Amino acid sequence: MAWNDPGGGGPRDPWGSRGGEQGPPDLDESFRKLQSQISGLFGGRGGGGISLKLFGGVLAALVIGYGIWGVYQLDLQERGVVFRFGKAQDEVKLPGLHWNPPIIDRVEKVVATRLNEKSHNALMLTEDENIVDISMTVQYVIGDPVSYLVQVNDPDKSVEHAMESALRHVVGSSTMDNVITEGRAALGSEVQERLQNYLNLYQTGILVQTVNIDESGPPDQVQEAFDDVQKAKEDEQRFVNLANAYSEKVVPEARGAAQRQLEEANAYRDQVLARAQGEADRFSKLLTEYQQAEEVTRDRLYIDAIQSVLSQSSKVIVDVEGGNNLLYLPLDRLMQGSGTAGSPEESELRRLVDELVSERLPATRRDSR
Repeated sequence: MAWNDPGGGGPRDPWGSRGGEQGPPDLDESFRKLQSQISGLFGGRGGGGISLKLFGGVLAALVIGYGIWGVYQLDLQERGVVFRFGKAQDEVKLPGLHWNPPIIDRVEKVVATRLNEKSHNALMLTEDENIVDISMTVQYVIGDPVSYLVQVNDPDKSVEHAMESALRHVVGSSTMDNVITEGRAALGSEVQERLQNYLNLYQTGILVQTVNIDESGPPDQVQEAFDDVQKAKEDEQRFVNLANAYSEKVVPEARGAAQRQLEEANAYRDQVLARAQGEADRFSKLLTEYQQAEEVTRDRLYIDAIQSVLSQSSKVIVDVEGGNNLLYLPLDRLMQGSGTAGSPEESELRRLVDELVSERLPATRRDSR
């Protein structure tokens, strides 16, 4: 049956009311009642509108609350990045008290000066196809807060991946000896440089401060074999050092001996030359004297020769003319029996020698004639 169909007690309106009955409340009337009630709560007169003073007070309270809501403070280690309607602003807020409009701006705080640290440990393959176990520690700070928050979804994860890549690249281009011995310091510097290049390429806004290679060595499974190899290398180096030390000792000694022989040869040469020169000079002078007095010079030469021969002989046998007897002079006994210079025995010896010389000279002269 339609809503306005007659019957059933008379016509009905759309709300189901029968004719002559009360209809639904009017919307304007309901709004006026609500306004009146609100006005009564705030001290207004019933049935009147909200006063302008009340509306201004409410608006002022909202403005003050909005202003207080936008005030924030940054500590000394913090930097603020402002996102205005979701877009990051280039200006970075420094430590201090700041204000930004809420809802419009959103401020993200970043601890920029704190030294962050990450460690990494892995087994890696070197250039000479050896496996090394390396542990590394990286310390870094946030240099660009805007890039740190905007450019990379997870900066810390990016740092880990960059550490892995940089370390594998450097270790893969080095030998095992350089990685685990004298090349560790250079290895850390090279890893730091390459890691910073990766982070700059990713635009993470991170600055690497230090890279420390904590440990580097062979895996535990081959540690004993590696120790044996290292011991053999140390023994080899020790033998090389001993050989070098022996060489440094022997070579200077050989050079000194050679130099000494050269000096002795030069001295002998100078001595022989000087002696020959002296003999030549003596002979020249002797020739001059001989030309002036031949007989005296010849006698003097004979006496000197006899003296030189007899001074080196301990026994002398003299053939005396006019008989078959031989004169025997035991010079050694005569010298032993003599006490001091000028003793009778020595005088007797001199007398006998002089007689021998005087007897020998005439015979020599006759033979020479």
